[in-house]
Amino acid sequence: MEQLVNFITQASDMMWSSVLLIILVSVGIIYSVYLGFPQVRHFGEAFKNTFGGLFKKKESAEEGSMSSFQALATAVAAQVGTGNVAGVATAIMSGGPGAIFWMWVSGFLGMATIFGEAVLAQKYREVRDGNYVGGPAFYISKGLKSKPLAAFFSVALIIALGFVGNLVQSNSISASVTAATGLNPLIIGLILGVAAALVFMGGMKRIATFAEMVVPFMAVLYILGTVVVMILFADQVIPAFQSIFVGAFNPQSVMGGALGVTVREAVRFGVARGLFSNEAGMGSTPHAHAVADVKHPAQQGLVAIVGVVIDTIVVCTSTAMVILVTGAHKMGLAGPLVTQQAFTTAFGGFGTSFLAICLTFFAFTTIIGWYYFGESNIRYLFGKKGLLPYRILVVVFIILGSALTQKVDFVWTLADFFNGIMVFPNLVALLFLAPQVKKILTHYRSGQEYHAEDFK
Repeated sequence: MEQLVNFITQASDMMWSSVLLIILVSVGIIYSVYLGFPQVRHFGEAFKNTFGGLFKKKESAEEGSMSSFQALATAVAAQVGTGNVAGVATAIMSGGPGAIFWMWVSGFLGMATIFGEAVLAQKYREVRDGNYVGGPAFYISKGLKSKPLAAFFSVALIIALGFVGNLVQSNSISASVTAATGLNPLIIGLILGVAAALVFMGGMKRIATFAEMVVPFMAVLYILGTVVVMILFADQVIPAFQSIFVGAFNPQSVMGGALGVTVREAVRFGVARGLFSNEAGMGSTPHAHAVADVKHPAQQGLVAIVGVVIDTIVVCTSTAMVILVTGAHKMGLAGPLVTQQAFTTAFGGFGTSFLAICLTFFAFTTIIGWYYFGESNIRYLFGKKGLLPYRILVVVFIILGSALTQKVDFVWTLADFFNGIMVFPNLVALLFLAPQVKKILTHYRSGQEYHAEDFK
């Protein structure tokens, strides 16, 4: 058993410290150049597609699908999680303030990658049991014509996100709420399990409604909190931004030579945090974008770009600024404690409660998003008959995760490991199917009406 633990730990470290980062960044560069930088050329249009119709009379989405905004909200539910709080703090502590600059760079490149994922998910989606369903498993099996590789991806995702991932998310909620209220972790787990089950059992429609209502609220709540902190420490905002740009290329002038932070560390931890947070290229968010009711696949590709902006450019940057303006990164703390200290410095005792509330929202919406991504792959592998056992198992893992009071470091490592291995088949598909993405984007730019049969 110890040998297995060591193997998984070493393999996970190797993947996420070098191999995956290099490949993910490379795919982002390839897609950016090959597609003519859609994240720049269509940036304004992406926001118009996403938010332009919010205040107009809503048209109901096609039966068995989500509206474009609901699909984005479901994707963002998974993207914005505890990593936006703890992960950003870790990036700053390990790579200095300059890591945030490289996080922005990875987010910029990831916008092109996630555009491609969303377009392919739309192109290869199917209708099963009256609902649209899609994602990497579908474009791997139909586009690459490799069912074994698609099945491998599906199994890895179900384990990484549906089971192990949701276990650690519920553990994060339990630890945060227990610290703030003193409630028994098992009770918290039972409440979480019941709440999650009520959303799961409602199917796609209830998941879409939940995401559409809760995700904007949680994002606005957190961002408002960070804005207040920046107002309170207004004199530190410009120095904070300066430390980000200077630290990106000369970390020691910001952090001090004794800490040994180099440009390499700044790049490594910034890029890793950006990619792991926005999930571009990882094959998770396409499951949500696949079911969006849009007239052209490229439209949802542009909406997917906005998801990266919200996650990396807005939420992660908000966390970074709170840490930097309050000086919490200089107090010798680690991980989420750094962010907690930042809010405590600004708000006193209320800061701890505020962050606990935000973390609970972040983690619970991630549970819902990751459950849905797993459900899409259960439908791919087993059809409708696999849904009930899957839902029961996810609820069990949620309760189990909450009840775990001992260190769960290896469980996080296990989640990272399966997260890592599911990325490879998705990236292979993205590289080989890039000409199809370009063909669809070129068609979109021509202004012609999209007909799916023309792209078979």
